[in-house]
Amino acid sequence: MDFEQKTLENGITKTGAHKDSLHSTAPCRQFLPTLDPKQLSQAYQYCSKVSSKHAKTFYFATHFLPAHKRFPVYAVYALCRYVDDLVDRSDETRQSLTKEKIFALLNQWRADLESCYNGLIVDHPIMMAWYDMLQRYSIPKSLPMELIDGVCMDLQTNRYQTFDDLYVYCYKVASVVGLMTSEIFGYSSTDALDYAAKLGIAMQLTNILRDVGEDARRGRIYLPLEDLEHFKYTEQDLFNNILDERFIALMQFQIERARHYYADANMGIPLLSKDSRLAVRISSVNYSRILDSIEKNKYDVFSRRAYVSFSRKILSLPYLWLSTVLS
Repeated sequence: MDFEQKTLENGITKTGAHKDSLHSTAPCRQFLPTLDPKQLSQAYQYCSKVSSKHAKTFYFATHFLPAHKRFPVYAVYALCRYVDDLVDRSDETRQSLTKEKIFALLNQWRADLESCYNGLIVDHPIMMAWYDMLQRYSIPKSLPMELIDGVCMDLQTNRYQTFDDLYVYCYKVASVVGLMTSEIFGYSSTDALDYAAKLGIAMQLTNILRDVGEDARRGRIYLPLEDLEHFKYTEQDLFNNILDERFIALMQFQIERARHYYADANMGIPLLSKDSRLAVRISSVNYSRILDSIEKNKYDVFSRRAYVSFSRKILSLPYLWLSTVLS
């Protein structure tokens, strides 16, 4: 048995009826059916592997959560990743996976979530992990449903005229993730939820800026068209990967906007339970550093992918730990 599996099984055993000590998280529900511990461990391991493969910055930060919170967070991410991948596949393999088929699959996930919330076990590792998680953390059903609604927007929309339009998308696919994980982290005031939503906006804007070139190759533009117009940069310029002073000014404007959301969101970290603050701060800081990387790459998001090196993440830990303890 590897270390992670042992940690997971210990966490499940010790915290099967865990409630966060902070009063703001709603009471947990207890369902009658139970999962076999080995099967449950395998379900959470599946979610962990999805997280480690597709979200390195996020996965790094989760190691600073206690096990009883870490693995449910993996379950949240695995659901997000799975439904998002369905839409990506619709872009890449339209001949074999049509929009209609994607909508049908997403509707099945809605039905499976309904089953989980109704106390029924669904035979899929992500759903099994969710089933267990919902016995210990009260995540409103509206949130994962809203996430799926946000993912569906990618099947219907590939342009956003204004930032207000884009904000709705970012909220649905990212802020609701922050709201779900906040119920796992625990918080002392519901004000923490507003900050969690802002962190979701900041991170999704970062994703958008990092992936400008990749999205353009798929015919998608997430940058608000009103901003392109303001900087006199056209859609065709974007598709042609034109990197000039207009594009740099456009990117600088977007980066400043994202950093504003990070700054606001970070004020909510002291409202989280003590054993969750460091992980959230690490995630926020390291994700925001992708913006630094874009700048270091001279705003070339067409031929270079911005990222934060593992060594830089490690070297920042003492400062982040100290700043979290003193906050």
